[in-house]
Amino acid sequence: MNSSLMLRRFFCFNAPASASAASTSSKKKPLVFLGSPQVSTTVLDALFNASSAPNSIFEIAAIVTQPPARKGRGKKLMPSPVAQYAINRGFPYDLIFTPERAGEDAFLCGLRALQPELCITAAYGNILPMQFLKIPSMGTVNVHPSLLPLYRGAAPVQRALQDGVKETGVSLAFTVRALDAGPVIAHERLDVDDEIKAPDLLDLLFSQGSKLLIHELPAIFDGSARANAQPQDDSKATLAPKIAPEESWISFDEEAWVLHNKVRAFAGWPGTRAKLMLADGKDGQQNIIELKIITTRVCHHGIVQGNEMDEITFSKGSLVFPCRNSTPLEVLEVQLPGKKVVSAAAFWNGLRGQKLKKL
Repeated sequence: MNSSLMLRRFFCFNAPASASAASTSSKKKPLVFLGSPQVSTTVLDALFNASSAPNSIFEIAAIVTQPPARKGRGKKLMPSPVAQYAINRGFPYDLIFTPERAGEDAFLCGLRALQPELCITAAYGNILPMQFLKIPSMGTVNVHPSLLPLYRGAAPVQRALQDGVKETGVSLAFTVRALDAGPVIAHERLDVDDEIKAPDLLDLLFSQGSKLLIHELPAIFDGSARANAQPQDDSKATLAPKIAPEESWISFDEEAWVLHNKVRAFAGWPGTRAKLMLADGKDGQQNIIELKIITTRVCHHGIVQGNEMDEITFSKGSLVFPCRNSTPLEVLEVQLPGKKVVSAAAFWNGLRGQKLKKL
């Protein structure tokens, strides 16, 4: 189906008809969901299931998500994962809003016509202006994957893993104009495994967050959640800024545990990359290669000896990279540009005796 038919950009003149159709379907409280990536579908799925329960007090009146984007080798225009999930669930195409910006007049006009009592956001990826926040009568609640006020911003899970935290969590908080600074309704804590990567931790946190949201929805709708929400202590706030592509490069001048945490944090996107020297022992020819570091662990036994500080070795199924203060980083999986992810053993065998060194 043509993407323009699947995801209609709303205009003011067609919104009242859609709103009328939604309002006549039931007398449940209208809720609007905002989300975009795959992890957001966990929350949307929980809302769909809860809204279809016999005793449900709400319905999903509309879904707001990022516009279709060109993806893959063919650069085909594809809906966001949330939009595709909603379509697969049979949600009406004309109730999926895809504004470029959440402050567009046409979008806000269509949203007002639906008269939502509550908006729920989960990794929507767009700044919500004050004109938007004034529309839902019960406010806007965000499912945020951190223990607020810690890690406010676009990359809370990635920055937490990069910092090597042992505990994180998910928070439900009312949205205010300041970034992730609204009163907290509830939160759930989660211990962080030393080996878990960002995509897996994101899945866990949004799964927890969806359950927490469904549990708290009655209190949010009756107003008691607003009355009991706890203001954040801004003095304890930390920031989780958006990750830039150039951050993917790693330097072995840092200690092994720092690099291990970065590999876990940037797994999925943008990944972690290193430039290395490949030397042929027979003819002395040297080439610089780019290697994506996929999976690592910190070697907790021994230190790298002085004469090994530039050379990368292979031991017990791992590439061993000497790092700062003679700390060794074990690399278990790697990827060359344009190639598939392979084990360290497969990569090492492919070197056919050539030496691998740090630059």
